Amino acid sequence: MIVENSKTQDENLDIKILLERYNSAKKYRDVWNKLWEDCYDYALPQRGGFNGDIGIGQARTNKIYDATALDAADQLAASLMGNLTPAWSQWFGLKAGPDLSPSEADALAPVLEQVSRTIQAHFDSSNFAVEIHQCYLDLVVGGTASLSFEESEVGESSAFNFRAIALKNTILEEGASGYLDGSYTIYPMNLDQLSSRYPFAQIPSSILKQAAKDPQSRFDVLEAVLPKGLSYDYNAILIHDENEPVVLHSGSFSNSPIINFRWSKSPSEIYGRSPVMKALPDIKTANKVVELILKNASIAVTGIWQADDDGVLNPANIELTPGSIIPKAIGSKGLQPLEMPGRFDVSQLVLDNLQSRIRHALLADKLLPVANAGKMSATEVIERSAEMSLILGATYGRLQVELLNPLIKRAFSILRRRGEVPDILLDGRMVIVDYRSPLARAQGQRNVQNTLSWISSVMAMGSEASLSINLPETARFLGEAMAVPSDLIRSETILDLDKVKTITEETISNQ
Repeated sequence: MIVENSKTQDENLDIKILLERYNSAKKYRDVWNKLWEDCYDYALPQRGGFNGDIGIGQARTNKIYDATALDAADQLAASLMGNLTPAWSQWFGLKAGPDLSPSEADALAPVLEQVSRTIQAHFDSSNFAVEIHQCYLDLVVGGTASLSFEESEVGESSAFNFRAIALKNTILEEGASGYLDGSYTIYPMNLDQLSSRYPFAQIPSSILKQAAKDPQSRFDVLEAVLPKGLSYDYNAILIHDENEPVVLHSGSFSNSPIINFRWSKSPSEIYGRSPVMKALPDIKTANKVVELILKNASIAVTGIWQADDDGVLNPANIELTPGSIIPKAIGSKGLQPLEMPGRFDVSQLVLDNLQSRIRHALLADKLLPVANAGKMSATEVIERSAEMSLILGATYGRLQVELLNPLIKRAFSILRRRGEVPDILLDGRMVIVDYRSPLARAQGQRNVQNTLSWISSVMAMGSEASLSINLPETARFLGEAMAVPSDLIRSETILDLDKVKTITEETISNQ
């Protein structure tokens, strides 16, 4: 692992205090294990393992009778990825901040666009799309997700290397600012992985002997990333033997390499709450209803039979197969089907209602792609986008703060240190992040529609009224609302106003 300020041993590190802090955070985390296990069992059974390791290759769907929650969770995770961080798409940009003058902003715009394209190119050539999707699944099911963002070795196709950290291996601390800036991560590694990740570490002889007997033996390593002032302390500790922990590596980062984010949270809690948690009662009930329907169907197909105890009919010797002959005593009714006391048809009505509520809770009925988008009017598309923006507004705001901002800052920091981008300050005053994802654009569509409607109404009032429109400023506003790259928008225009007016009138009349 590449650490910005690396050292093999921190003389000021007190392993005992660090492990006590870790154990304290773990006790608080363990309270969530039962709830998380239930959520993962019904919505993402291939992961989980909070109450013990899941055996490799074992069946993990034995408790699942209704797959509505599995499908809805997959759809919501895919929608989040497509709306927030779509693969092979420029979902963010950089633009001049409010502290720069218009002339400075114009001069800096092409540079910032090139920087944003450079960062995006590294994202596209890395494993970001694969790992962030796994994080979105954890976010939808468990309410909390963690993404490891490390720097690759020089010569790799991308400077970025990502890893989705399983929720069961993550223990978090919340800082004074409310962010999840303290992280403890457990990595089970074999000896080869230990030697590769910590090349200068002194591996204990007991570990070497055990690895010699079984090369696939796994040894737990605790990696702690904790805030210290404006930087983050990093320590990797081998805790395979709890009585003799060994420090493998120490260092510091200017930006945390672990990005933790939540769906929503209660004020008194550290970990997030997920939409699957909200729908969990309906998920369990639907699962039970389908189980009972299948049992009832089995009875309906095979039947329940009764016979007189006449001394002739032996139930143990009866085979209900075509062509079989079943003996019976004279006067006996023989084998008779038992009439069911009632029918279970009402269960389908209950199940349909439960499945509809599950899909609604996981937003599957709101965020699906519009199947007939080609047949929808522009207004209908805008209204659909506005509805999506309202539904995900609060969640998007949290994800922007806890996921997207740290993600871009960490990427910018890595590339600036490698000399691939200029040494400029991404502080929100001189340079700010401009989000251009589909969800970010959807939030600006209503403003665009209102502005165009106002321009059309004013121009219909006559030439005198149209003089009140500042067309260059209007064009810049529309460009920013529609996430147009900043280097395509001039801060000071030299176009003839009459020409701009003519072009705008033609554009509106063609809509």
